[in-house]
Amino acid sequence: MAAVAAARNRLLNHLRYRSFSSASAILNPSDPSAVLTSKQKSRAALALLKSETDPSRIIDICRAAALSPSSSHLDRVALSNAVSALADSRSFSHVRSLLDSLPRSDLPHSIVLFGQAGMLEDAIRTFRGSNSSSVRTLNALLFACILAGRHDEVGRIFREFPGTHGIASNVETYNTVVKAFCESGTSRSFYSVLDEMCRAGIKPNMTTFCTALAGFYKEERFDDVDKVLELMKKHDCHPGLSAYNVRIQSLCKLKRPGDAKALFKEMMTKGMKPNWVTFNHLIFGFCKQGDLEEAKKFYRQMRGRGCVPDSSCYFTFIYYLCEGGDFEAALSVCKETMAKNWVPCFSTMKMLVKGLLSNSKVEEAREIMERVKEKFSGNSDMWKEVEEALPQ
Repeated sequence: MAAVAAARNRLLNHLRYRSFSSASAILNPSDPSAVLTSKQKSRAALALLKSETDPSRIIDICRAAALSPSSSHLDRVALSNAVSALADSRSFSHVRSLLDSLPRSDLPHSIVLFGQAGMLEDAIRTFRGSNSSSVRTLNALLFACILAGRHDEVGRIFREFPGTHGIASNVETYNTVVKAFCESGTSRSFYSVLDEMCRAGIKPNMTTFCTALAGFYKEERFDDVDKVLELMKKHDCHPGLSAYNVRIQSLCKLKRPGDAKALFKEMMTKGMKPNWVTFNHLIFGFCKQGDLEEAKKFYRQMRGRGCVPDSSCYFTFIYYLCEGGDFEAALSVCKETMAKNWVPCFSTMKMLVKGLLSNSKVEEAREIMERVKEKFSGNSDMWKEVEEALPQ
């Protein structure tokens, strides 16, 4: 254990000081007793990739850790970060080099990552280069079109590729096509896709209808929302919690949290139990409208029901509370998150600390700042401006 801990410390030192010349040497220590497991290498690579900008070193890190998207979620996240960084720097040849070197078992993931990089032609090339095209690779290609912002290509590929490559579409295929139409402002095409599904003997599922609902709300086609709800019943897919969550979220995005609240009450009347996602949408819907008191009511209700949100829910709520000048409430929520070892980003914490100082809450501000500095010691210098403003 001591040897592994020492190896991990070497990785962290590299991240902070760049004192090693090769990612391969770091991820594969020469000391046999300190060899990292596959999971440890993935975590180390992810940590390194968060701050690396040099394309060659990004490739070096990925290969040294032998990242494979089919191996683990951690590897998928690390590769996604690497591809985003390479695409942002327009290092498309490096993206091609990285993804073309992945094992054939990772083909669907490679296609999706090419889409993420905006390299749809390479995604199509990878699909066509496969000796065994399948519905999984087809679905990956359709999703790559969406990620690349090429929604127009979804229809063409959907019409041409299944027949050309002898692939039978499944419900995920149709759902991806519906998603493309809804994201591109042509949600009414949903009806023709649904008809085609029925002719093909493929039963639509909750995802099919929820995607359509989100699309019609986005376009403010409320008559079509009602039609979709009726179609759900017709296809024996009765609106449940996931459908209500999509509708509540959509109304909040339209800056209609009052209507979302009414829908929430309707859901409760029907005996449905909301989850943290439901409350999350309502909290942020009211926050964005500047109604922090209503947002806090839903936050308390969420906690009272034992719903445990993810870290992003806490972080965004703290941000809005600070933005609205409610630093006392923000401090209370912040303490809850820190008890879970979750800490919001620096800009939010800085806003909270400065807000507490403006309200003469010096000790509270100092305590928060010290705890953040302790957790992220490498960022201590970022607090210099705030520390200089502290009363001596």
